[in-house]
Amino acid sequence: MSKTKSIVVASLMIGLGMASCNSGNIRRNPGKIYAPDMTYSVAYDAYTSNPNFADSQTSRPPVEGTVARGHMLPDHFVMGDTNAYKTYTTNLRFDETGLKEGNRLFNIYCAICHGTNLDGQGPLFASGKFASMPANFKDGKYLHMPVGQMYAAIKFGKNMMGSYASQLDQQQRWMIIAYIKQVQSKNGGDAFALGEGQGSNETTMAMSPVSSQPSGNVAGKK
Repeated sequence: MSKTKSIVVASLMIGLGMASCNSGNIRRNPGKIYAPDMTYSVAYDAYTSNPNFADSQTSRPPVEGTVARGHMLPDHFVMGDTNAYKTYTTNLRFDETGLKEGNRLFNIYCAICHGTNLDGQGPLFASGKFASMPANFKDGKYLHMPVGQMYAAIKFGKNMMGSYASQLDQQQRWMIIAYIKQVQSKNGGDAFALGEGQGSNETTMAMSPVSSQPSGNVAGKK
């Protein structure tokens, strides 16, 4: 190939390369889209502008005065109200499935400090990382602790223990407490009163997402 031809070929290649990098401000055709609604949403996405509402917001607040189906009503628990802690209770009652779930949740969130045997010998304390021993639920100091005080500790935290309100919903907190109380009843504690068939006006709970607040009302049920 002569020098002239080499220059011509090189010039064409450079020109084509530059042309491919510059669309001339004209959008290229993206080709065919198999499912365009997955790329270009037909519905309004959360946090996007929406002309159908006066505030132009797509995300809407809950309807005032309503409770989502399957959710519990607010417990109206106030941090520091120790009198309420001692008297607060629930009408929830749990069958074996619900108690097993309480055991599972306890092992996930509580056993790291309180131990799987509820004796305060969790891995964090046994490793020497904590100088102060976590609560031993089999000790006389805690065997007769009111369930409301346990609920307050889970929701607000206590001493070095932080709040678990964001990790555990109301039903899950009661599942854990029911499991603790069941174990305590077998180790010198009060008779177990949160099991299925115990108490009046009870609402038996297992793994169901439907829950109730202490007075017994479940959103969406009567």
